[in-house]
Amino acid sequence: MKIAVIGTGYVGLVTGTCFAEVGIDVTCIDIDQKKIDGLKNGIMPIYEPGLETMVKKNFEKGRLHFSTDLAASIQGCETAFIAVGTPPGEDGSADLKYVLAVAKAIGENMNNYMVVVTKSTVPVGTAQKVKKEVSEALKRRGQNIEFDVASNPEFLKEGAAIADFLKPDRIVVGVESEKAEEMMKKLYKPFLLNGHPTIFMDVPSAEMTKYAANSMLATKISFMNDIANLCEIMGADVNMVRKGIGSDNRIGNKFIYPGVGYGGSCFPKDVKALIKTAQENGYTMSVLKAVEEVNDRQKSVMVNKVKKHFGNDLTGRTFAMWGLSFKPKTDDMREAPSVVIINALLAAGAKVKVYDPIAMEEAKHDLHDTVTYAKDEYDTLIDADALLVVTEWPEFRLPNFDVVSRLLKSKVVFDGRNIYDKNELVAQGYSYYGIGI
Repeated sequence: MKIAVIGTGYVGLVTGTCFAEVGIDVTCIDIDQKKIDGLKNGIMPIYEPGLETMVKKNFEKGRLHFSTDLAASIQGCETAFIAVGTPPGEDGSADLKYVLAVAKAIGENMNNYMVVVTKSTVPVGTAQKVKKEVSEALKRRGQNIEFDVASNPEFLKEGAAIADFLKPDRIVVGVESEKAEEMMKKLYKPFLLNGHPTIFMDVPSAEMTKYAANSMLATKISFMNDIANLCEIMGADVNMVRKGIGSDNRIGNKFIYPGVGYGGSCFPKDVKALIKTAQENGYTMSVLKAVEEVNDRQKSVMVNKVKKHFGNDLTGRTFAMWGLSFKPKTDDMREAPSVVIINALLAAGAKVKVYDPIAMEEAKHDLHDTVTYAKDEYDTLIDADALLVVTEWPEFRLPNFDVVSRLLKSKVVFDGRNIYDKNELVAQGYSYYGIGI
């Protein structure tokens, strides 16, 4: 079986590599020659645990190819996945220009039946626009080649994307024909040995499923952050509350950890896009608007705690920050709360020293030379007035607090992820500030 994946970003590269892993002949296509040359030499454009090893192995075995030539690469392919970016516009809507440009290029170059699959996160109705672009391109060529359009949203967690793809808990596919459904069943058969389902549905429902899933998870996070803030006011402990509600199987214990707000490439963008889609169709997503408002406010919670302890004017203060990426096991800095926190501290006159196990280079695109980049977590602490924990990387969970206290100018910890025991730190003489406790 031969397929093409257009776009070698997070979704496209993981998708193509995992299909190659089960023996499918895959060509990953991108317009960025530098990125393609790098991939051929084993240089990854993103960080994802296990991805580099898998890319190198399948490239060496001849199952995974990289190219900038879409016209040549899609010849003979049974399926072409569109996995290019859909960045948010100023009004929050998803920008489809890259998706539709790829659809047009496919129509201009295909020479056999294929299923054109939207893998990018796209609003309801995008598949019809893709179908129109392909059809019009074929018409201009005077060709009458049969094709189908399908929607196959991804549900990959950054930091665990390989496992999520190879052992999915569900695969959602929107199709318009039995022929397309059979093709997609054949393609995904190797991934269904764990017994989890492939859920076939109409295309608009598949497109909506992706947005609904991410928006529901974002809602749980913002709800818990709102509860955490109320817990502080009322003298309750959000960690206890979380355990109490998480044991209810109707609620579950996932995505109810309070913190400094969600970020990344999916939740912020998809919540905005769904709000905008509703607005364009005369409906107001009141709950999601509140989710977004809570999340924006939550990114200021840690700075407010810092100012309450040290005062509004932070001139002459230096703060150590552990963690920059929006979550552990990724270098993704998109919509990362750390950037908002750092900018607020700098605006108040402070200096910031930062360390992240993976995201330091990526962070420089956002932070430039406004902060000091430390060689490790302990290096950030030297002459710092306090420690701020923003990302819950595993290596931050059990630091040597004797060393921490010797390096810090004052024993103050702002724990944005509630990874430390408040009572233990207070017993050691620390001033401890968590979220909701």
